[in-house]
Amino acid sequence: MGPDAQPVPPDVKPEASSRHRWQAAYIRRLAISDSAIIAVAVFLAQWFRFGADSGGVSADGLGNYSYTAVSLVLIAMWIAVLSIFRTRSIRVIGSGPEEYRRIFVSTVRLFGLIAICSLLLQIDIARLYLAFAFPLGIVALLVNRWFWRRVIARRRARGEFRTSVLVVGNRQGVVNLAENFERGSADGFRVVGVCTPGHNSDANEVITVRGRSIPVLGDEHDVTRALDVVGADTVAVTATEHLGLDGMRKLAWDLESKRVDLVVSPGILDVAGPRLSMRPVAGLPLIHVERPRYHSAQKFAKTSFDIVFATTILILISPVLLAAAVAVKLTSPGPILYRSERMGLYGEPFPMLKFRSMVQNADKQVDSLMQDNEGAGVLFKMRDDPRVTTVGRFLRRYSIDELPQFLNVLRREMSVVGPRPPLRREVEMYDGTVSRRLLVKPGITGLWQVSGRSDLSWEDTVRLDLSYVDNWSMMGDVLIVAKTLRAVAASDGAY
Repeated sequence: MGPDAQPVPPDVKPEASSRHRWQAAYIRRLAISDSAIIAVAVFLAQWFRFGADSGGVSADGLGNYSYTAVSLVLIAMWIAVLSIFRTRSIRVIGSGPEEYRRIFVSTVRLFGLIAICSLLLQIDIARLYLAFAFPLGIVALLVNRWFWRRVIARRRARGEFRTSVLVVGNRQGVVNLAENFERGSADGFRVVGVCTPGHNSDANEVITVRGRSIPVLGDEHDVTRALDVVGADTVAVTATEHLGLDGMRKLAWDLESKRVDLVVSPGILDVAGPRLSMRPVAGLPLIHVERPRYHSAQKFAKTSFDIVFATTILILISPVLLAAAVAVKLTSPGPILYRSERMGLYGEPFPMLKFRSMVQNADKQVDSLMQDNEGAGVLFKMRDDPRVTTVGRFLRRYSIDELPQFLNVLRREMSVVGPRPPLRREVEMYDGTVSRRLLVKPGITGLWQVSGRSDLSWEDTVRLDLSYVDNWSMMGDVLIVAKTLRAVAASDGAY
């Protein structure tokens, strides 16, 4: 197959790749902003503790030094440790919680090392100075990365800052991979061509993914020539049995001279990075998938987070709870709280608390409204549900009706973050796969909440819930809570 054998859509014509240029510029901006933030945080800590008089720090046998010198050393160490922990690696920037995790871990270890060294060397560093610099710096760094991630997400939404991918594998494999890349558009991967085994080079074949046509440019042996056609930055291989060991090795060697990355999809969906590890065995790179963790220390950490977070939120929002209760009571007859039976951990039923947003006895009207059901799968949803009261519509729009569920969290029936709490009739229709959602407590919020809420299809709801069950972590929970606040403020998918 020659480069002129296939007609290529205009949006995938080969161009001089700009990926390395924008990545280098992006990393440079991150480095500058990180350094500026660290410098400001450290000198603010110095000013907060000492004011105009910077004082000095003493060490046995080492003499006295001004805190300005100490601050300069701390700034240099902080910048260095961010580089050592590869917080600006192109593998983590722009998507996923790993970027945040590396910043947090590197900073904690730096200040831990400073504390140990000051104790061993008897260096008298003001505790308030470090206690101010640490939280201010780490919060500012995380906010800075969040800001830059928003910038890159907006640019990717406009079709910029993309990584163009040539996918190699059987037809079903390349379609699945392309669909997942399209779904995760924030990661910036865009399939511009595919190579499938057994392809007839005389056929002008395309595959269609979410309404977009992607040309088939040859078989597994035409990869390097296909790269000349589409100018891709990355080759993604899925279902590698057609290439074999020798074919994969030759492909890796061929791509070295072209500065094209090679990635291999193991065909495992919705498995988070912390559960994956690479183990070379007998010269073969084997991917080890850890079992999901529902117990032990992680469970204790999640329970502690739930109790502390729910207690704090209930105290802070107590005026809102009181106002909502009064509004519900004065505007429609019936109880203030609605107790809806939901299925919790291991399928145990519990009464989920909500402010009543519908007329009294609304449950008895479900059968008569079933023909207007807009929900997906076994869910019942109506965008203009006639049972919803005027006050209830306001409460639902801003998710105020769900705030009493923090009481369910304190009663250990729910978690702050988890799968969507299902009804009994939904659970009775679960198959063996969907029932895995019951291995953890249902949550007030979750991946389903920050990914579209009522606008999701049943299949996407199940996929997100199962992904959470298999991959949950404390850092992931914190990110979901943060995204929930944004989703609630925007009223995304709420009705």
